[in-house]
Amino acid sequence: MGQHIARRLMLLVPAWLVMGIIAFALIRLIPGDPAAVLLGMEATPDAVERLRVRLGLDRPLVVQFGIWLSQVVKGELGRSFFLGEPVLQAIMGRLPVTLSLAGVALAVAMFTGIPAGLRAATRANSPADLTIMALSVVGLSIPDFAMGLIMIFLFGVALHWFPISGYVPFSESPGEWALHLLMPGLSLGIVQAALIARITRSSMLEVLGMDYIRTARAKGLIERVVIRRHAFRNALIQVLTVVGNAAVILLGGAFVIETVFNLPGVGNLVVMAVKRRDYPLVQGCILLISTIVIVVNLIVDVLYAYVDPQIHYG
Repeated sequence: MGQHIARRLMLLVPAWLVMGIIAFALIRLIPGDPAAVLLGMEATPDAVERLRVRLGLDRPLVVQFGIWLSQVVKGELGRSFFLGEPVLQAIMGRLPVTLSLAGVALAVAMFTGIPAGLRAATRANSPADLTIMALSVVGLSIPDFAMGLIMIFLFGVALHWFPISGYVPFSESPGEWALHLLMPGLSLGIVQAALIARITRSSMLEVLGMDYIRTARAKGLIERVVIRRHAFRNALIQVLTVVGNAAVILLGGAFVIETVFNLPGVGNLVVMAVKRRDYPLVQGCILLISTIVIVVNLIVDVLYAYVDPQIHYG
């Protein structure tokens, strides 16, 4: 297992290189000159050119990429054109907001979707099963940003139960932190909860039809023990897979929800960076996202072996 983890961590290097090349190329394909955007519409061509020289944008693209890559190797991500601060500092200042939002949304998805899927599977074709599956279809049909807008109008504007924007750090006030993240977390987590519920139900129904489940029941084990110890553990592999995918999807969806609820996270930072053609900031954010995706997939792989001892990584 240790060797497998070490090999997966080594994949970070080529993944960083590939994602770095993609990020470097894509942001430069977007029309617009960062120097002109920074100086505004009234800037003279000479002023724009001087700023381009100062930012290093007059150099060949290969040279620019080499300079940026050397900074990444040193543990730096360059300096933001617009913010005037190191990219790593700008990202780390906003990363807790995005991770908090994604964490709350993942908790909503897991603690809603898994129990709902279990109940639907153990009550197959019953009114409870049909209701849960119908609700899951509704949840999958509504985009997270639309769900966010509905919640803002209903619980924020009409009922005044929750704040509709802003963020309060957990260290300042845990209660306010929860209040500000509840609606965004629900908006983001409901779709993935519906998907997890459907996958959990499907996986459990498959396991419940196995011979060893009938044997366990024939031995006189109570139904709760059969479900928890025998059925659910063997169905957990597929559930872990969809939860791991959900964590990655929620991280990307957090960018949209941050804009809807005006949360000062990495998502808002990326949107601002793209609008202002802040090349170093966009590249740094893409590297961060790719790193988190690889780490999440690694955690899921480790959990596979923990859940099912028959899985070995050579």
